[in-house]
Amino acid sequence: MRLHRSLLTAAAVSGLLLVTACGSADQAGSGKSGGLHPPALKAPTSLGAPEGQVNLVAWAGYVEDGSNDPKVDWVTAFEKQTGCQVNAKTAATSDEMVALMKTGEYDAVSASGDASLRLIAAGDAAPVNTALVPNYADVFAGLKNKEWNSVKGVSYGIPHGRGANLLMYDKKKVTPAPDSWSAVFDKASAHSGKVTAYDSPIYLADAALYLKATEPELGITNPYALDQKQFDASVELLKAQNKHVGEYWSDYLKEISAFKSGDSVVGTSWQVIANLAKAEGAEVEAVLPKEGSTGWSDTWMVSAKAKHPTCAYKWLDWIVSPKANAQVAEYFGEAPANAKSCAETADKAHCATFHASDEAYWKNVHFWTTPIEQCLDGRTDATCVPYAKWVQAWNEIKG
Repeated sequence: MRLHRSLLTAAAVSGLLLVTACGSADQAGSGKSGGLHPPALKAPTSLGAPEGQVNLVAWAGYVEDGSNDPKVDWVTAFEKQTGCQVNAKTAATSDEMVALMKTGEYDAVSASGDASLRLIAAGDAAPVNTALVPNYADVFAGLKNKEWNSVKGVSYGIPHGRGANLLMYDKKKVTPAPDSWSAVFDKASAHSGKVTAYDSPIYLADAALYLKATEPELGITNPYALDQKQFDASVELLKAQNKHVGEYWSDYLKEISAFKSGDSVVGTSWQVIANLAKAEGAEVEAVLPKEGSTGWSDTWMVSAKAKHPTCAYKWLDWIVSPKANAQVAEYFGEAPANAKSCAETADKAHCATFHASDEAYWKNVHFWTTPIEQCLDGRTDATCVPYAKWVQAWNEIKG
């Protein structure tokens, strides 16, 4: 298994301007979908003959053809079955994905929640006709029609998989076993210099989620919808945490190494990292704290300018089919989107480990969503802080 995810690193100026725009002139109103008013694009009602190729933008590990590992290949069978040659571009960040999709050179993208709203608002992603994706019927209900992949009941993509950001700790050095994010916030001084945190502006949402539970007077209901007072409180919490952080991580190998050496003993992580760390001898455990957690849910979206729409739809149906979705979920380290994939995994415990069918578990996970000025919690009497300012604040927090 190989894991690659380095989301929301310092954004390019163009990416920041795009986020700001998406949170102002391009969006107004209220509602669960954050008041988005995308261009009036239509999903296809039928598909034509395959065009012979499809150009994809994806996270590393999502489009494997055996060239990285001969044993890992779900692309070759797709090409043989459909006649669509796959041309994949690996992107390192969501901002890169947004920029690439604006060129019109790519047919589909595996967008995370921090990118999907930007693509929808800018008219770079088209609505998706889920009836043309037969395997969509077997996608877990908890992934369908969510605020990061749909607007006003209109679907803009096919869910790929999901994962939670967990609290990982050294079982020997952190006792009693923590069940709260207080271990890295209010009680961080107990392990000062050995606390680790995810290196990304979106980590502000983790602080907001903790404040939602511990300071209810702030009125936080959605960790991605923060008015100025709520945002300032989250920033102050992370500034206080900063003096106890030994390392901010974005490279999972560095986090594993830090826990093995004892340089880190508690901090945010992913289930797959905990599994790999244990396999390498680290005495760690990972839990979903009582306050809940943030997390990710990726969505395959079709370009509004797709030159190969039929092949793009065939790819969407293929990647969410039981076997292919099982393969990519195991290789990447996440819960599959297709409920039938659990019967196809090589590791029969994979779905249990990643809580694939445990919808009660996912109700406590707040999936990454692009912060915009129109508050995503539906408030119309407040202005929320857009992502560009999250990036600025993150740089100040880290000093």
